[in-house]
Amino acid sequence: MASTNQSPEYQQAEKHFLQAQTDEERLVCLEEMIRQAPKHKSGESMRANLKTRYIKLKEKLERIKRTKKSAGKAGIKKEGLQAVLIGLTSSGKSSILSVLTNAKPAISPVQFTTKQPMLGTLNYSEVKIQIVDMPAVESEYFDTGIAHTADVLITVITSISDLEKILSLLHSNSEKLIVYNKIDLLNEYERRKLEAQLKSRKIDALFFSAKTSENIQELKENLFLKFHKIRIYTKQPKHPADLDPVIMSPNSTVKDIAEKIFHGFSQKVREARVSGPSSKFPNQIVGLSHVLRDKDIVEFRTD
Repeated sequence: MASTNQSPEYQQAEKHFLQAQTDEERLVCLEEMIRQAPKHKSGESMRANLKTRYIKLKEKLERIKRTKKSAGKAGIKKEGLQAVLIGLTSSGKSSILSVLTNAKPAISPVQFTTKQPMLGTLNYSEVKIQIVDMPAVESEYFDTGIAHTADVLITVITSISDLEKILSLLHSNSEKLIVYNKIDLLNEYERRKLEAQLKSRKIDALFFSAKTSENIQELKENLFLKFHKIRIYTKQPKHPADLDPVIMSPNSTVKDIAEKIFHGFSQKVREARVSGPSSKFPNQIVGLSHVLRDKDIVEFRTD
């Protein structure tokens, strides 16, 4: 690479580059080589080549850095129904986690406060939902793996343009619940105008305020509906129904829930009775193929 047009300073920087032991040292040397490279027109090709090498090496080091950070993250064990909070920095995700669950995340006006996933549990109508607050999608700490495996993505926005930015950064087929946060900052006229804009763009968003908890019940209900699950309560004869429901898919049958309790249990069932939305009357005797509905109570008799 040596040339009579190169200054002694450049040649010294190039010598250090060739002697460098690490990529970090090579990056520093390349910076110095770019500074000392000939500035005349005939040196344009050299400067362009050096800058290209510098950019590629810097990108390589950043990839290694991200991989190490990702490897050092605490794993998130998915338990039951899982929803993940995603959004841009300062959208209020951590505040939403705080009002929905028992978690106490760090909440600050400083951007990129959340640097690792935070966990909380939402108890909704006897159903436990795991809520994960992720670092901002534009943050280097954001973990796409967790977002891609979530049952539901609670997509938090504070402007319509936020949604486009989030979708451009994250491509996921997970069910999405769009939450328009900080609605308390808008007056009635601004709300009506925003509703019209969302409707014209066919964006179905739930208005919410983490500060005042406005529409918190609607948020919980809409979140549960996004899982597309039904709650089935079981009971033993002469005993009240269990307080904790069994979470099933829509159109599940009596046999399905029997097998969910434990494999082979349906073969031991002598009689099944159902009370609730799918029954014609309380304690209706039904067959194993009976299709259940949300909040049904199923009683099994095996003797």
